[in-house]
Amino acid sequence: QVQLVESGGGLVQAGGSLRISCAASGHTFRGYTVGWFRQPPGKEREFVSVIKVNSRHTYYAESVEGRFTISRDNAASTISLEMRSLKIDDTAIYYCAAGRPINGETRNARAYHYWGQGTQVTVSS
Repeated sequence: QVQLVESGGGLVQAGGSLRISCAASGHTFRGYTVGWFRQPPGKEREFVSVIKVNSRHTYYAESVEGRFTISRDNAASTISLEMRSLKIDDTAIYYCAAGRPINGETRNARAYHYWGQGTQVTVSS
């Protein structure tokens, strides 16, 4: 079992920046692909970004590419998402996830077994 707890969400103006983090506990963290998904109001959960075990491979949704940066610290069992140039469309509940997706399933939420409770990010005009 892996327990995930997000932090750092909040209210930010469009164009601003925000950093959210996720702390993991329980089973060893370093063996999992970890990342972020989000659920905008009234919409389904969607892929944002993930980072592989070795930290050399990162993946981003097209909508956040170039604005968001994911990182992980295996020693501290934490992952972070640095979000810049935020847009109103980035408003969502952001969920931390951990799993071992097979090739081709990296962006599929169903491939992740462990989830945090979510942190709200609200971008205002």
